[in-house]
Amino acid sequence: MIGIERLADVFVGVADTLVADFDVIDFLHTVAGHATEMTGAAAAGLMLSDLDGGLHYMGASDESARLLELFQIQHEEGPCLDCYRTGQAVTETDLTTASSRWPAFAERALASGVTSVHAFPMRLRDQVIGALNVFGTQRRPLDPEEARVVQALADLATIAIIQERLIRQAELLTEQLQFALNSRVVIEQAKGAIARSLGVSVEEAFDLMRRHARHERVGLTDLAVRIVQSPEGPQLLRPGS
Repeated sequence: MIGIERLADVFVGVADTLVADFDVIDFLHTVAGHATEMTGAAAAGLMLSDLDGGLHYMGASDESARLLELFQIQHEEGPCLDCYRTGQAVTETDLTTASSRWPAFAERALASGVTSVHAFPMRLRDQVIGALNVFGTQRRPLDPEEARVVQALADLATIAIIQERLIRQAELLTEQLQFALNSRVVIEQAKGAIARSLGVSVEEAFDLMRRHARHERVGLTDLAVRIVQSPEGPQLLRPGS
């Protein structure tokens, strides 16, 4: 039975790592270590999906778990992949009987001393982003309490990862927006300089810029910066420039 105080210490410790600049790789290794500790299993590992749905090894409690995770990905077979694909927990308490289910994985796992595996989905509502996998050396199911704890760790890790992705997406969006705003400013400056120098309307100046950028295969913003900052300025748009 898992002690309440120890359980509280684990989750408080995991939560303490969720700071603004937390290291996601170190965090996932910590989660894998706690999953092993809470179940008495031999090892644990985590897989995460990329934006295209491909799975990648991300963290493990030890080298044996890392190798088993990589083996499953390379051979496209195993409980962890099934867990990710279905979004449901996958349990196999005796891998000696799993040769028809996962022929390559079962042989590799048994050769490394692993006889049972329990895979838990990293899922938030309908979004599955990976799997937390516990490898055992005993042919036994996890106790219901142990399974709940590991799934809770998987859920906590899922929330942390999704939050991290959203923060990075928001930062990227902010950068893109700021770049667009800066681009618009310099383009407007270039349009005004061209209109004054060449005696054309602002609309005509913009058309000249666009045609020149396409002909020279340069970005419109890059051209605008050159026009604003170059001593030649709008003369860059004259034929032969």
